[in-house]
Amino acid sequence: MSSTQQVKRGTSPSFFVLVMVFFFWGFVAASNDILIPLFREKFNIQGWQSQLVGFAFYVAYFVGAVIYFLVSSAIKTDPLNRMGYKNGIIYGLIFSGLGTLIFYPAAELQSFPLMLTGLFVVALGFALQQIAANPFAIALGDPADGAKRLNLAGGINNFGATLGPVVVSAAIFGDIGPDAAKNASINDVKIPYLVLGALFVLVAVFFKISKLPAIRNDEAVEKGLGALKYPQLALGMVAIFTYVGVEVTIAANLGDYLRHTQQLDSANISQYVSLFWGSMMIGRWTAGSSAFNPSPNLKKILTVIIPFVAFAVFLGINMARGTDVSDLYVYAYCIIALIIAFFLSQDKPARQLLIFASFGIIAMLIGLFTTGKVALFAFISGGLFCSVMWPCIFTLATAGLGKYTSQGSAFLVMMILGGAIIPVLQSLLGGVEWIGIHHSYWLPVACFAYLAFFAIKVKNILKSQGIDYESAISGGH
Repeated sequence: MSSTQQVKRGTSPSFFVLVMVFFFWGFVAASNDILIPLFREKFNIQGWQSQLVGFAFYVAYFVGAVIYFLVSSAIKTDPLNRMGYKNGIIYGLIFSGLGTLIFYPAAELQSFPLMLTGLFVVALGFALQQIAANPFAIALGDPADGAKRLNLAGGINNFGATLGPVVVSAAIFGDIGPDAAKNASINDVKIPYLVLGALFVLVAVFFKISKLPAIRNDEAVEKGLGALKYPQLALGMVAIFTYVGVEVTIAANLGDYLRHTQQLDSANISQYVSLFWGSMMIGRWTAGSSAFNPSPNLKKILTVIIPFVAFAVFLGINMARGTDVSDLYVYAYCIIALIIAFFLSQDKPARQLLIFASFGIIAMLIGLFTTGKVALFAFISGGLFCSVMWPCIFTLATAGLGKYTSQGSAFLVMMILGGAIIPVLQSLLGGVEWIGIHHSYWLPVACFAYLAFFAIKVKNILKSQGIDYESAISGGH
């Protein structure tokens, strides 16, 4: 990698400009979980059909990554080498902005397929932004600290995801009264997304006039599918598919779960959806504390304090809307479990993945064998244990790939497809009379079980290749 203006030491102030796009990814993705129950109610469709909201969004990442891979192979170079990371993000923002325009005719025509098309186009723009932004974040400073910047950016991503459901719910429903959902209409969706599109364009203009360095990727593009000969990558692709799938499906099916078990409609679920994504934020803020290079003793203190600070931020966001959050205070016990998991994992990727996947299994089992708020918070706590999985999987799956590392990274991005497939599958299971939405959460148990298996298996694979699988985590999402 080279650049006309690359920072060699420390972290460039430009990094804090870049993280704006990470915020948008989380804001929009989490807001989908408000649209899912709303569309089910207003379009009078089945549960699995409403999950096509997430399908359209996450399949766009797969399609975008495939298109990028095919274009790279055809022109025999990385397209970002020609346009630069900065321009790649600008083009991606504009493309996403164009996607939001589709919401206007979709709302006027009351068209569910057009709504899905708008989400697909928005996410295609996100795919290009993500392909450019992740290596850009690494390049904006000392490469040795690149993973720390990605973890920090991931925390900003989840702040957006925590805020998104609350803001979009307020924009669509106005208040959280008993008739809010009944009084809302599909037309109420278009204005929030048109405003979001305008923000995309404004940020693109801001990026254009900013002094972000002109960084390009000069790495040669590997031909063929040589990366797949490495078992850690092949198993890691399934792990990414499973991880993104379980992360998205827990939240995406939460609206249906709350409708059946708590008798809540689409206007009154935002605090619970927000809590799931807030859980991701809590975990990633805790992991991101290492970006500031604290001493070992300070790091232990931060591991205890930061989760509760992040939880307080989540509560403040929801209280600002006038939501009664008193029933959420008990979630602090789940946060204690997260802190225990961090101390047990010791920042080692295979160990951390195994421990967090095991805690995820326990959380889902508690939810399956209980009812009421205990079950609800147990399912939501899956977000705590998903929070640090991306860097663990990415590190383990790309270890030892050498010249195939870039190709392997592209294959892993394609596997974000899991976020499109697994939520639909869980919704279909929930629609089966003898299973139901509550017991459909056996699917997340299976997902966490595979991730635990991958952690054990890949550790042995890398050991046989003479690779230090106990090294510190070196990736982020």
